[in-house]
Parts: sequence; structure tokens; C-alpha cells
Amino acid sequence: MGDGLDQLLEGRRLSPVQRRIARYLGDHLSEAIFLSSVELAERAGVSQPSVTRFAMVLGFAGYPELRQALRPLVVGGRRPSRANDLQAAIDVEIDNLRSVRDALADPSDISELGAKLAGCEPLPVVGLRVSSGLATTFAYFARRIHPDVRLLTHGGSELADGLYAARRAGASWLVAVILPRYPAEAVQALRGARDLGLRTAVITDRRDVPFEADVVLAAPVGERLVFDSHTAPLALAMVLVEAMADAAPLRTQARLEEYERMTDQAGVFTERFC
Repeated sequence: MGDGLDQLLEGRRLSPVQRRIARYLGDHLSEAIFLSSVELAERAGVSQPSVTRFAMVLGFAGYPELRQALRPLVVGGRRPSRANDLQAAIDVEIDNLRSVRDALADPSDISELGAKLAGCEPLPVVGLRVSSGLATTFAYFARRIHPDVRLLTHGGSELADGLYAARRAGASWLVAVILPRYPAEAVQALRGARDLGLRTAVITDRRDVPFEADVVLAAPVGERLVFDSHTAPLALAMVLVEAMADAAPLRTQARLEEYERMTDQAGVFTERFC
């Protein structure tokens, strides 16, 4: 998108419908500035009220005011050359990964957390709705190096029971993945875990989240596509697994060697490590 449109969108949390409008504007700005809200809605495949709400999210009274603000970008000939939208989305991911990298300049905090999680048995891991995928990936690899990782991806009484059972079995920490739009049930589970006496480490998208945790591990999500991309949170989750492995090197080595023997004997993979 042009610089002017990018500036309007910067820092805005857009819904998937609003992102479709933003993408259409970015791809067809020279014609979109002459369309009515009804016509823009038809072209973008959304409803007319969605166009109005989109304009209001950007700080305008309505779509006519937004259209007026966009016209100089085209009429004045100031729209710069740019990468296509898919390349721009990847550029955002690169920037997000760079922010995670910069935050790890001093790795002492995550190393300390890794040591605490490595010594926590069992280790419950929570992730609901869209966060369940990242929680599942974290738990899958954490199980390779940790003797008792308990994945909880279903809400309701099952989640409450799982947290209670983990605490009774000796758990002292909870790892939770809570990504936008922050499921209310996950936030409630976080409070319930703290009430049980569990300390909480949360992988999320920013530090100023609307819930409390003992440790917040922040990695931005990509917002340039219709749905969020979790590239940076995934990288941060894998860094946390690495910190857990480094905290218990002998156990890590023994468990990884045992796992490789098991997979070789069972013929789990077509490719073997040499």
C-alpha cells in the first residue's frame, strides 16, 4: 500500500473484513477514491456498513471523509512504487522476527524461565481457539526433553479439571499461549491457574496485554493478511524450548537419544539422522 494509506493503518487492529477493504484499497486506490461506499463494498465483497465502520476505525466520521483524505495520494501523483501485498506481508514478518531477536540481546530472562519450566513436573500448557496450534507445537517439542508435559486445548470443565489435576500432581508453573483476539475463556483460565497457586508464563503478541501474568513473552503477529500470521510467536516458543533444553543438558541428551532409538526401531521416519 502507499505510504499515506500505510500511515493510516499503522497500529490499527483490523478485523478480517476490514483487512479485505484495506487490501482492495491498496490494490485499486486510483479507482477506489471515486467509488461510493456501496460500490466499494461490492468490489471488496463486504457490506456497506463494514466500509463505514472501517473508515471510523481509521478515525474518520465516515467513508466520504476517508475518501477525501485518500484522493491526494492519487491525484497529486505521490503514490510511490511498492512491493506487492504478499511481499509486504512477508516484510512485516521479517520485522516481527527482528523485534524478537532484538529482545533476546540479553537472554538471561528467558534462560531463567527455561530453567524453572524444566524443573516443573508436570508442566501444563494451555492454548484455546487459534492459539491451540502454537500451544500444540510447543508441547510436542517440549515433550521430547521434558518428562511430563500436559497439553490443554479444550475449554470448559475439561480445562479446569486439567489445571487442578496438574496442580495436585506438583505443577508450579503454567505456560499459556494467548494470541489475539484473546479468548475470554483463556484469560479466565489464567486467573483460575493463579488462584490455584500456579505461576504463569504467557506467549502473546505484546507486553501491554489486557490480562495479568507472571512472565509475558511478547512476539508481534503479522496483520497484513486476512488472518493473523504467528511466525514470530512460533520462533519465540521454540527459543523457550531451547532454554528448557539448555537448563537440563544431561536429561535432554538422554531423552533425545532414547527418542531417536525408538523412532528408528519403529520406522517412524523415512530419513534417519547420521
